[in-house]
Amino acid sequence: MSAVNLDDPSLYINRELSWLEFNRRVLEEAQDPTVPLLERLKFHAIFSSNLDEFFMVRVGGLQQKVLANISRGSGGDKLAPHVQLERIAETVKGLVEQQYASLQKDLLPALREKGIVIRPLKDLTDGELKQLKDVFRDQVFPVLTPLAIDPGHPFPHLLNKSLNLAVVLRRPDDPEPLYAVVQVPGMLPRFVMLQTTKVTPDTPAANPKDDKPADSSSSHDVRLPDYSIALFPLEDVIRLHLTELFPGMELSDAYAFRVTRDSEFEIDDEVDDLMQAIEDSVRKRRRGHASRLEIEAAMTADLEQFLTAALDLNPEDVTRVPSVLDLTGLFQIYALPGFADLRDPPVAPTLVREFVQAPSPWAAIRARDILVHHPYESFKHVVDFIEAAAADDRVQAIKQTLYRTSSDSPVVRALQMAADKGKQVTAVIELKARLDEERNILWARELEKAGVHVVFGFVGLKTHCKVALVVRRDEDNQLRRYVHLGTGNYNPITARTYTDLGFFTCNPDFAADVALLFNHLTGYASLPQWKKLIVAPSRMMAFMLEKIEQEAANAKAGKKGRIRVKINGLIEPAVVKALYAASQAGVKIDIACRGVCSLRPGVPGVSENIRITSVVDRFLEHSRIFYFENDGSPEVYVGSADWMDRNLTRRVEVAFPIEQPDLKARVIDELLKTTLADNQKSRLLLPDGTYERVKPKAGEAELRSQQRFLDLAKAAADRLQTATSAAPQSTPTATAKPKIGPRSSKRPRHS
Repeated sequence: MSAVNLDDPSLYINRELSWLEFNRRVLEEAQDPTVPLLERLKFHAIFSSNLDEFFMVRVGGLQQKVLANISRGSGGDKLAPHVQLERIAETVKGLVEQQYASLQKDLLPALREKGIVIRPLKDLTDGELKQLKDVFRDQVFPVLTPLAIDPGHPFPHLLNKSLNLAVVLRRPDDPEPLYAVVQVPGMLPRFVMLQTTKVTPDTPAANPKDDKPADSSSSHDVRLPDYSIALFPLEDVIRLHLTELFPGMELSDAYAFRVTRDSEFEIDDEVDDLMQAIEDSVRKRRRGHASRLEIEAAMTADLEQFLTAALDLNPEDVTRVPSVLDLTGLFQIYALPGFADLRDPPVAPTLVREFVQAPSPWAAIRARDILVHHPYESFKHVVDFIEAAAADDRVQAIKQTLYRTSSDSPVVRALQMAADKGKQVTAVIELKARLDEERNILWARELEKAGVHVVFGFVGLKTHCKVALVVRRDEDNQLRRYVHLGTGNYNPITARTYTDLGFFTCNPDFAADVALLFNHLTGYASLPQWKKLIVAPSRMMAFMLEKIEQEAANAKAGKKGRIRVKINGLIEPAVVKALYAASQAGVKIDIACRGVCSLRPGVPGVSENIRITSVVDRFLEHSRIFYFENDGSPEVYVGSADWMDRNLTRRVEVAFPIEQPDLKARVIDELLKTTLADNQKSRLLLPDGTYERVKPKAGEAELRSQQRFLDLAKAAADRLQTATSAAPQSTPTATAKPKIGPRSSKRPRHS
């Protein structure tokens, strides 16, 4: 039998098509009848938000390659850019049709029964007409700007993700059509919400204009049942009052459309001012070339052709939708007050015993290494760590990386306070964190004003590692360094919905490595010989390949060989090839990969020993864990990097070993084992690149991994409460168990 060529492109799944399969899994959650109704609505919004980013970054980049006549694809699959675009268009069309069918036939009728109704204009009562007219004149009309399109007024350069109305007008006694655009104001709520109203069979429906444009919000002609909240898409409210924007003109048609623009940009390695270069690029992003046009299904062919020509798009770049455009606006409905029965039960992350029972974070970390599992265990401990360092007079220096921060970050405030108190504070801020550049620039300037040493890392590399270092002279007069390493960002908002791991230690070897890492990031220090950390791009790729190859060598020698991994993406061809070779050698490989994956499991002679699953559930799976059997002496690593080319070769990333026996056992037996055994919210990757739901085997108990982690956290909280209640009054304890309040309006991400 001839050897299999592991470089064969047919063994690799295309990255973009794999990503669309991930978003299909998000859509499945929106269609799952076991998920509460408003949570399902949230998943619809996430699905649409994900598609926006996909077209802004991935599709825009492919279109640029086609324009540059690049015919060969990158990655292991080598699929040509133009072929990728064709398959993307076909797949997205099917997904969008599936999404709108689910909304119109299932979810929106179910919400209507619960009192939440997106109302069509044709069912307006006289009272509602008056309310909408008042809202339009008081809140909407003052910010609208009708834009004529003629030889003296060229087609406007519409902003990225902008929602607009394309209006066709005529002057009296002149049959020649005129065109105009009205941009739907993005600063206003996506839906207009009216006061509580009750529709009865005797309530007359108003019909203010027989020839009004086709309604875009509903296809239902039946009388609506009683409801408590009526919501009207903002573009429909504007469309209803267009004659006030164009007095003296005859309105022929008005259809909504939405533009998505290419938002990827590159920074020249030779720039003199990185912050200024980022700011310039962000401004360009808003005006990048159009990559997608979404239009209402009822839009005329002539108007569609007019828009595609004006935006320099092809027919395949157009998506017709049968209802409301821009479903990211559903986040507004998800955030409505009340309706607790339509949401998941709120989560109160438990406090960690080691921190609660210690007199200070420093005492807790000196006693032992501590592992925190978010969001099941509280991110408050991370914030407390930085805030305590800022307030403690014994702390001399704080160093921290910041990739994405929240809009009102307590971590940033603590760093500012520390600098105000005269401590040496350094923040390595990644300005190039995609779609968060503007926020990071703002925080960078605020930190600089407070006296923080702000560093932007390397021009050609993103600093993606999550590291904090506190230098403190302890009560024994010894100078110690306390370290936090994590898999997620220092962001209290996303920490409520992302599953991540945080690791606290004052182990001298870890501390020395972290200190050298910051010296490398902020100065001219050459790469050190690391004692504990595995750092990209200098070492991580080689390290991961060595570990995989060692497992293969062990299996060939008749020793134990096994790999278990939890990651978000797997597309680096060198890693995929190494995993194929390990599988051929007999290594059993289990991978929980949430997102894109180019490896084809179950291929005869190549990957029979590889099983890949993906968990998509209430929380976004975000932690990265790597387990290598090592012939019966398991090694476990946790880190910020996925097995993707960008993480391993174009970013500063950190992975680190979990060595304390109880913590290692917890990662293996609790975190990895539970995630890989999920048979409720897990999907199995098939050789053809599609996924199927994992179902319990005969006699196997149902296991939903995220619910299991919630149960474990609650049991730990109950034990802690019992221990705290029995402790003497003088024992330092947490004064209260923190509870997460109303969910932030910041949109969750599942990408």
